[in-house]
Amino acid sequence: MNAVQGIVFDLDGTLIDSALDFDLIRHDMGLPFGRPILEALAEVPEGIEKDRMRAVLRSHELAGADRAFLFPGVSEMLALLRDERIPTAILTRNSRESTDRVLTRLGLQFDQVLTREDAPPKPDPTGLITICERWRFSPAAVPFCGDYRFDLEAGRAAGMPTILYAPSNLPDYTALADHVLPCFTRFPTLWPLLNGIEERTNAKAI
Repeated sequence: MNAVQGIVFDLDGTLIDSALDFDLIRHDMGLPFGRPILEALAEVPEGIEKDRMRAVLRSHELAGADRAFLFPGVSEMLALLRDERIPTAILTRNSRESTDRVLTRLGLQFDQVLTREDAPPKPDPTGLITICERWRFSPAAVPFCGDYRFDLEAGRAAGMPTILYAPSNLPDYTALADHVLPCFTRFPTLWPLLNGIEERTNAKAI
């Protein structure tokens, strides 16, 4: 029997690459360099300027959805999880509109999909807790996989095992991850570790 009851993924930068240029988005929105976009936008008063900024963000996200592609090994990983009858979910900071567009375009299906319209954006853990509650699963049995600090912080705050997708150099927040996955083609090697079938060695990376 699998110890893992379900699994949640971030979307952009984890399962797909939409080549979003966040510095360009900030520039076009008129935001300071390095400022988290959604948090900065939330501080802008309602009005013409905020509507303009929302339109800029929407344009970038939809363009990203139209050019996005799957990272290597994602299709095979999702097939493995279907074979194991493990429910899957998405928690993303992207909009519902752009998320639905890219999932439809790439033919991806998940049991739950939560966007920034459905829950406070990560690193707030509310979306992850909501997913687990809907499944009636313990968070400890539902790993969360993402590529950024906010994903790992949200997962830890929700009491979930965390998987860092890191296809290149390890970032400075790697210590927040329980496991590191450099490529989804290696997910079959990670799967027994997640289920406690094999003991981890002294390295996090698979």
